[in-house]
Amino acid sequence: MLKIAILDDYQDIFRQLVEIDKYKEKYNFKIFNNPFEDEKEAAVELEDFDVLFIMRERTPITKTLLQNLPKLKYIMTSGMRNKSIDLITAKSRGIIICGTDINSNPAAELTWTLILGLYRNLKQEIDNMFQGYWQTSIGYELKGKRIGIIGLGKIGCQVAKVAKAFGMEVSAWSENLNLSNANDLGVLPMTKEDLLKTSDIISIHVLLGDRYKNLITKKEFDIMKKTSILINTSRGFIINEKDLIDALDKEKIAGVGLDVYDKEPLPQDHRLRFFPNALLLPHLGYVTAENFSKFYVQMMENLESCLNNKPIRELN
Repeated sequence: MLKIAILDDYQDIFRQLVEIDKYKEKYNFKIFNNPFEDEKEAAVELEDFDVLFIMRERTPITKTLLQNLPKLKYIMTSGMRNKSIDLITAKSRGIIICGTDINSNPAAELTWTLILGLYRNLKQEIDNMFQGYWQTSIGYELKGKRIGIIGLGKIGCQVAKVAKAFGMEVSAWSENLNLSNANDLGVLPMTKEDLLKTSDIISIHVLLGDRYKNLITKKEFDIMKKTSILINTSRGFIINEKDLIDALDKEKIAGVGLDVYDKEPLPQDHRLRFFPNALLLPHLGYVTAENFSKFYVQMMENLESCLNNKPIRELN
């Protein structure tokens, strides 16, 4: 009987989406609802498992961890890419890795949750309503403001379309900006520096890689408007966290909306938690019922296909 570990199932949703009893003669499932303290704990807990079902960019599946999992044969991940997996080591071990489809619209929708939350002071007003207060701040309108989108890919384009619907000016920059997309959407291409200087809202939608790590540092904060807000629903390391904290301390920008961090889950005593103008979410970007249903159903399909020696959705 194959032993399957379901990692980082924070909401305990796997058992709601998969009929575990249907497979009880074939698979032995163990669900891990909480993240491991460290890699050492992960190695001890997972050493007897044949299969891992993982959520992308949660538990890192590193070279060291893989070397300590002698029975591991299959990894099923959400999405069709996962930078947290050492693919080279896994392939050298003969471990088959398969992914799933993923909806991109939830990340774009969440971007606007953060923007509207900051522009209308929702964190403050919601907290104050529970304290018995009424109207304690004044917010801002989106119409006529400029949003600068860093990365005009699938998610960035969706964000741009909504911005246009709000009557905003939209500009964009990336290392390989698709000018055709920009023209079709009525988005103004800009240099990175001009985008940072002129935007009221800056929203990040690039994939984390060497060229985008530490894309936003002290240098960039120094040229942003003091009234601007910065949104990141992409990956934590794109913004230098230390420089972000310094910028908030010195009021170089008006606020920040984050769904991603250098270390996740974000430590309870992390400085970012204590800024009133930091609207923080616990990496909810792809966390929707529609996506998770797709993830777990397709992970089961993937595993069945592997056992039939006909892997589907295999990662290269």
